[in-house]
Amino acid sequence: MLPVFSIDRNAKVPLHRQIYDGFRSAILRRDLRPGQQIPSSRELAAEMHVSRFPVLNAYAQLLAEGYFESRVGSGTFVSTSLPEQKMSVSLPPKEPTREPSGPRSVSRRSLQYPDFEYHAAIRGWGAFGVHQPAIEEFPFTIWSSLVARHTKNPQLNAIHHIDPMGTERFRKAIAEYLRSARGVKCEADQVMIVSGSQQALDITARVLFDPGDPVWIEEPGYRLERNVLLAAGCKLIPVPVDREGLDVNAGMAKNRKARAAFVTPSHQYPLGSTMSASRRLQLLNWAQQAGAWIIEDDYDSEYRYESLPIASLHGLDVNSRVIYIGTFSKVLFASLRLGYIVIPEDLVQRFVAVRHLMDIFPPYLYQEVLTDVITEGHFARHLRKMRQLYGEKRTILADSVREEFGGAVEIHGVEAGMHLAVTFPGGVADVEIAQRAAKERLWLWPLSPSYMGDHPKQGFVLGFGSTPRDHIRRTVRQLKALIETYK
Repeated sequence: MLPVFSIDRNAKVPLHRQIYDGFRSAILRRDLRPGQQIPSSRELAAEMHVSRFPVLNAYAQLLAEGYFESRVGSGTFVSTSLPEQKMSVSLPPKEPTREPSGPRSVSRRSLQYPDFEYHAAIRGWGAFGVHQPAIEEFPFTIWSSLVARHTKNPQLNAIHHIDPMGTERFRKAIAEYLRSARGVKCEADQVMIVSGSQQALDITARVLFDPGDPVWIEEPGYRLERNVLLAAGCKLIPVPVDREGLDVNAGMAKNRKARAAFVTPSHQYPLGSTMSASRRLQLLNWAQQAGAWIIEDDYDSEYRYESLPIASLHGLDVNSRVIYIGTFSKVLFASLRLGYIVIPEDLVQRFVAVRHLMDIFPPYLYQEVLTDVITEGHFARHLRKMRQLYGEKRTILADSVREEFGGAVEIHGVEAGMHLAVTFPGGVADVEIAQRAAKERLWLWPLSPSYMGDHPKQGFVLGFGSTPRDHIRRTVRQLKALIETYK
């Protein structure tokens, strides 16, 4: 890439010196980094419309002073041996932070956004990593062939597809899958493709809520969902969760006229309970009477071990009060960034308007590939295989925790999903232990930050998807030894 600096033909400073100064300043400012290739003298001379001689003279000086290095047959590069302290230059002092009313102020709503926290548990891959699939079991050969199919012979309507809802083929495949496997009552024109459940939550909040609207959230619950609602200016009403799921009576006692309820009924996150049939009907009745919405996050319901997968809450809804969110991040892999929203018919255009403002439409390639994965049967076969594998890992993990900890720990959510939760009735410094565990390559997710109240349960969310079966018992013993050092 050609560097950005200018020369002045009318200046008293010779051209070769101006070129030398331009490169040297760019290196000291770190606009050019060690190892970065420099244009050839011929290319730079042509670009700057000067003779090649001043460029050669500048390059020779920079090579002599050690700013450049030459590699035979490759070209000229910024020297890789320049120490960091030599590449720093004094910068003007930072402008003092102004009050929100000043000219550099930001919106009051953006001030409600929680700071991004890159927790240690999401940095690593392996033992106890939450939402991490057994990626070594993914059918990469089939996936690669399908990607190649759609990149070698792309369809024009797919390349130029600009529907904010997503490709029609993909939406039809998802609708058919949801009707048969999840009991969701929907058609393709109600399905919107999004880049994962987080964008689905964001779009939903933008469509439905005004600042100050009260919404129920599960206590404990999904922290990123909580952050989306805080950013939207909502008033959060934490509603306790027990073995039957969200306690609807407790929610009505706190705020009967809430605008919406966010729930994970098939496999509550993080405690893993399944909402009972009576609670589901009670929640639907409340929503109808209050004119409220229910947002159902069905993030990993495909994996159930003691029975067939539980039908969705959406399937019981006869009044179009439920907005259903699903994702392929857990069953395939997270960086795929593909999810979907099932929208009540009378709200579709509202959702389309918001989606179009955000990023116009979703990229087409993986939609086309995943359509074939579903319609050709690869998706169903992969789910069956992974359900069996995760079931075995779940059993080993639960048995190991019981053997090592006995009655000192309570296990939650062993019936489904890719994680289970453990709590310690006597308390444990879960946040501090999780930070220490990362140094030992145990990727614990502390439970207490999932609570909004003043008396959170302390424990850990333990993922088992990415942990090899023969490593699980050893890592549980390692976890026990780590916790004992804090007693």
